Amino acid sequence: MILNSKCILCFIVGVLGVYHVLAQTSVPVEKQTDSLEEVLITATRTQRQLSSLPLPAQIISKETIAQSGSVRLSDILAEQTGLITVPDYGGGEGIQIQGLDSQYILILIDGVPLVGRSAGTLDLSRITVGNIKQIEVVKGASSSLYGSDALGGVINIITESPQKPFQSAINYRGGSLNSHDLSLNTGIKEERLALSLFANRYSSDGYDLDESTSLQTVEPFTNYTAQVKGKYDFSEATSLLLSSRFFTQNQEYRASEILSGESDITEWNGQVLFSQQFTDKITSTLELYGTNYHTESYLQDEEGVENSRSFYDQTLLRPELRTVYALNDKHNFIGGIGYTYESLERTDFSQDPVFKALYVYVQYDTHLLNNLNIIAGARYDMHNVYRSQLSPKLAARYKVDNSLAFKASVGSGFKAPAFRQLYFDFTNATVGYTVLGYEAVPTAIAEMQARGELANIIVPVSEFDDSLKPETSVNINLGVDYKFSKLLTTSLNLFRNNLNNLIDTRIIATKTNGQSVFSYVNVNESFTQGLEFSYTYNPFKNIRFSGGYQLLFAKDKEAVEAFEAGTVYGRTSANASAFVLNKKDYFGLYNRSRHTANFKVFYKLPQYKADVNMRATYRSKYGLSDTNGNGYLDNYDTFVDGYAIVDFAVNKALYKNITLGAGIDNLLNFTDTQNVTNIPGRLYFAKLNLTL
Repeated sequence: MILNSKCILCFIVGVLGVYHVLAQTSVPVEKQTDSLEEVLITATRTQRQLSSLPLPAQIISKETIAQSGSVRLSDILAEQTGLITVPDYGGGEGIQIQGLDSQYILILIDGVPLVGRSAGTLDLSRITVGNIKQIEVVKGASSSLYGSDALGGVINIITESPQKPFQSAINYRGGSLNSHDLSLNTGIKEERLALSLFANRYSSDGYDLDESTSLQTVEPFTNYTAQVKGKYDFSEATSLLLSSRFFTQNQEYRASEILSGESDITEWNGQVLFSQQFTDKITSTLELYGTNYHTESYLQDEEGVENSRSFYDQTLLRPELRTVYALNDKHNFIGGIGYTYESLERTDFSQDPVFKALYVYVQYDTHLLNNLNIIAGARYDMHNVYRSQLSPKLAARYKVDNSLAFKASVGSGFKAPAFRQLYFDFTNATVGYTVLGYEAVPTAIAEMQARGELANIIVPVSEFDDSLKPETSVNINLGVDYKFSKLLTTSLNLFRNNLNNLIDTRIIATKTNGQSVFSYVNVNESFTQGLEFSYTYNPFKNIRFSGGYQLLFAKDKEAVEAFEAGTVYGRTSANASAFVLNKKDYFGLYNRSRHTANFKVFYKLPQYKADVNMRATYRSKYGLSDTNGNGYLDNYDTFVDGYAIVDFAVNKALYKNITLGAGIDNLLNFTDTQNVTNIPGRLYFAKLNLTL
């Protein structure tokens, strides 16, 4: 569906009209408390207790973050069941959930999305944890509420708001690699006004895992983060929240003996939330959100002559109106309407694209019986480039008694084609291959033919007349929560994701220089399935054990059929004879481990005002590429060996307002110079926390 100016005008008029009508009937009432234990909002966009939710979700608390001594979001997520951090180029880190790559995971801060994904990955290491209240993780397709990018799940970082008349904290951590993290978090809260300010500086000398190259794995960098939030309650029913976040990073690097360069990142976002409680049953929120992510880098020689320059500038604007209607304790509705405007200017693009989308969603949360909770919802996205998408979801939880509960959910998700998959137009000047976005193919191929650069066209240009379809999935979860006693709680979840219209890279033409022309097409279907098990055990008052395990199978359906048909061959070495492979020889999708696990122990020593903890994670072997030439990942390919990471931390309170800490990350000193570029080796750190 193509959106034009009339659609935009109708949307704006509709939002203002609905809001005006509702405002005429406002009646001040008491607000709901937000002090409920283990409460999250991401799963339903309303306050829900985690223990009663019919969806696979978890909360990472502020206390857990503080005790670990970690300062970056990626470090915290890597220790959670079913979450796997995966390295990107340059030391960046994305996240996998239920075997789905980071490009399918939506990252939010205070409920609004971040932009700036490099090749689909949003680097989690750029997010500080210094002012995080809690992290909420929802696993499985969440497009029924959040649209594109939430095909595999949602991670929402909730930042702190002041709870006292005055509070302030200074945190410092210093350690290996000459790393320094300094933050200030301060706030005031009066009868109607709450203000908070957070500032963070983080720097490191980086590290080099491969000395054979001129570039370090991660070059030295310095970044700054600042966030300001202010909330004013006009009455018990009306409030206004303003929030702004800013991030900047500078990084210098040397690409060779004569070439050096610099990279700069600037990111900002702003949020306005106007909330009105009209009756004791109806509350509406008008949200205006905007964000921009800009990078610029260059290489120059010793005389200052530029060798190359690249830039990336992405902007997202989103107004949204949502209303919660709580009919009674057993029936709750939420609905919303919104509009997104997204633009990107980037080096090597055939045009400067603009995405526009109008969307509407609704959800019904009900307790039909005292022990039965059902959530049903759907979202409809109308886009100016790709086809309209309907994303329904249904979830249920049945509480047998206080110890046992069963839950199930089924929902669909979608991932819109990325800007690069549509408009990329890049030719490698050294090697000579070309990568074209889907929309760039007709024009670029015609120009290359006119210049005599093409030897053969493999995929006819007519194949690119239609639109590139969004990737879609159907997600199923079946779970059980069981409390053996007050001391031991467990959770088991079985999951399955069926993915369709996956966007893959294909050779569409060959060039006269012997190289290929690549583009993006909808081709294969895949699935991920497995189970997750987690537990918490408190045998004594001051000690807590927790852990989890994930079993994962992630495969391409076309590959499964090929192995079953006996049409795939393998070899043990380059000079060995080829032989037929069978179904058992197919390992699965790249960069997926069959087994992952974590174990944590937290021990408090109240007599010493101290606590100590140890956390361990394990990831089994996985493959990154096909090494025996058959195009699939099989048991005769080369794999990255499994590895374990063990972290240790200790904290001790001095007086009332000073806490000292120390720890060791990667105690076993694991490194893999070629494949695991986000783990630099054993790191030591010390930290100081001062509260006022």
